[in-house]
Amino acid sequence: MTRLSAIPQQVASCGAACCFFVSLIGPASSPTSAPAFPCSREVPLVSPEERRWNTGGGRGIVLYILTYPELNIHRVSSKKACKIPQSKPSNPPPAYRDYSSESSLLRLPYYFASSQFKVAAAAATQKCANIGQLLPYPAAAAAALAPCLHHLLQLCAREGCTSSLGKTCHALCILSGLQIHSLVTSNLLINFYAKSGLLDSARKVFDGMPRRSIVSWNTMIACHTRLGQHLESLRLFVRIRRQGLSPSVFTFSTLLCSCAEKAAISECRQLHGFALKTAGDSDVFVGTALLDAYAKCRMIADSRRIFDNLHEKSSVTWSSMVAGCVQNDLHEEALVLASKSHRTGLEWSEFTLSAALSACSSLAAAIDGTQLHCIIVRSGFDLNVFVGAALVDLYAKCGMIEEAYRLFSGTDEKNIVLLNVMIAGFSRHARCVETMTLFEKMRQMGIPPNEATYLSVLFACGHGGLVESGRCYLDAMIRRDDGVRPTALHYSCMVDVLGRSGFIHEARELMGSMPFLPTPAMWGSLLGSCRIHGNLRQAEVAAEHLFELEPENAGNHLLLSNLYAAGGRWEGVAAERKHLRERGLRREKGRSWMEVRDRVHVFVAGEREHPRISEVYAKLEELRDEMRRELGYEAERGCDVHPVAEEEKEELLWGHSEKLAFAFGLLSLPAGASIRINKNLRLCGDCHSFLKLASLLRDRREIVVRDAKRFHHFLSGSCSCRDFW
Repeated sequence: MTRLSAIPQQVASCGAACCFFVSLIGPASSPTSAPAFPCSREVPLVSPEERRWNTGGGRGIVLYILTYPELNIHRVSSKKACKIPQSKPSNPPPAYRDYSSESSLLRLPYYFASSQFKVAAAAATQKCANIGQLLPYPAAAAAALAPCLHHLLQLCAREGCTSSLGKTCHALCILSGLQIHSLVTSNLLINFYAKSGLLDSARKVFDGMPRRSIVSWNTMIACHTRLGQHLESLRLFVRIRRQGLSPSVFTFSTLLCSCAEKAAISECRQLHGFALKTAGDSDVFVGTALLDAYAKCRMIADSRRIFDNLHEKSSVTWSSMVAGCVQNDLHEEALVLASKSHRTGLEWSEFTLSAALSACSSLAAAIDGTQLHCIIVRSGFDLNVFVGAALVDLYAKCGMIEEAYRLFSGTDEKNIVLLNVMIAGFSRHARCVETMTLFEKMRQMGIPPNEATYLSVLFACGHGGLVESGRCYLDAMIRRDDGVRPTALHYSCMVDVLGRSGFIHEARELMGSMPFLPTPAMWGSLLGSCRIHGNLRQAEVAAEHLFELEPENAGNHLLLSNLYAAGGRWEGVAAERKHLRERGLRREKGRSWMEVRDRVHVFVAGEREHPRISEVYAKLEELRDEMRRELGYEAERGCDVHPVAEEEKEELLWGHSEKLAFAFGLLSLPAGASIRINKNLRLCGDCHSFLKLASLLRDRREIVVRDAKRFHHFLSGSCSCRDFW
């Protein structure tokens, strides 16, 4: 039996609890009961008055007109909500069957459905002219069908229903003349096809419209924007102006989103100028889109200027400004703005909270993040999956990976965002086994990994020395096992995986065979690997490419200088330092910070300004004597490449910022409390050895250091990185 079309459970009420159920069936049979609406629990509907349309023989159409006077249907959607009647009928209708997934339905185009429906409906109208609520087709039928079809099209677009259901609705629109005569219907059809990713179908409906409103144009612009077709969106805007239509605030906001995604600064400025001419920039909707676009184009000063000049600011405006500051690495300012938005009387939103949590994550501000966590719990946003993901990310980046996993485990709904955050957290903490276990569990849950997932597992392989696992993951991407194509970032991670484990020649071959030109990140990984394994020849090759690609990056010259120093080639060290002086390049100074009693204490290498710095140096001196006496510690003077005497090198090493922060932590934190230090650069070898031994002294407390690449957990004389970093 061939089924052509069916309206599944998302069918909605229209009029006085009246709904239409259309289905192409085989030969007529005895009357059947009407399909039941989905309810919040299995309770049959009450005394439906059923009227049935049939052609009387052969293939035909059944149109159910269901009236439920006892049932007040206030909302019916895929979220299954309807008011349950107080009494049960004696003869409940049979269970509803959803035909939307049948293969025959998926194969049949909507124009075939429309032609068959028209023939059958015409015959049925002649035989059933006495149906009270339905006048001869199509005039009254079209008017009656319109609300139901409109609601169905909205549901299809919003809930992601199968495209065949929406095409069936399109067929009914063609039959009843709604597509031609109703502007609303055409706009809804465009919206459905656009959100289903069927751009060609959306464009056909749009091009076939005898007249178009600004809503029609906006829907098509939004469709192209959603698919990343920036230029086509702008072309439609030009056509709007040529036809004499006035763009709406939605037109501006959608176009600005499109420009922001492509970082099209010139187009953003032109749209801003047009908005100024039409006074559209004073609208909070347009103003918010403008500041968001400038922030995404890395023009945060312009974004802040627009924000300050807006007379009216919505919660979305505040959220966009906070997120813009985070995107531009203005994390402290983001937290100030988030707090200010709440003081103005606005309620916390999940977007503001997520952005503020991201700022705390970047700063490793555990105290501020914990306070935000309390606000989230009180506000009820802890059940929001995106806020939950931001919380997991916060605790992971603050070095509290166990707390992050506890939050992750307690979340009922686990989506791709939450899983990626947890996998990335394990990866940064060198939990390689947990990273790969969660990756496989993700697959078992039916959630396919994406580019970010593979990036995290490759990072874990690189910092865990798991070369074979890294090769397997890259091969899986090349084979498209999960539909993910490897990008330059994935190849860069794989170069790091191979290089760190000593396979420098293979890493170089991979860079030559991949479908991308080598990026600065790849050459940087190769240079770092050459430093680890003392391969000066390949290091010079990598450095030459880096000098060409990143002429203003002082770190590349310093890394090569360190390699020369390690090999005793002091003329090379002098040449690199001379080059830095001539070009006016400066190395970023080492800086470490930690939170103690609601304050952030910052230390730089050779710090002299901190109010307790004399106590800090005295504590360091005490530690040095104790470590030498009890553990035989000697400074690794080779980690300092300054052309000075050996004794001076040791003094310079003792002034490293992470050592100062550690000594301050011993002075300021209670006995047994973990010491958490954040550093802007990589840990040097001497500091790594020092902190390992320091974790053996005193009360054997845990020391957690977040450097520029990863976390190090020092406890009982060992590090979580297993000295592979």
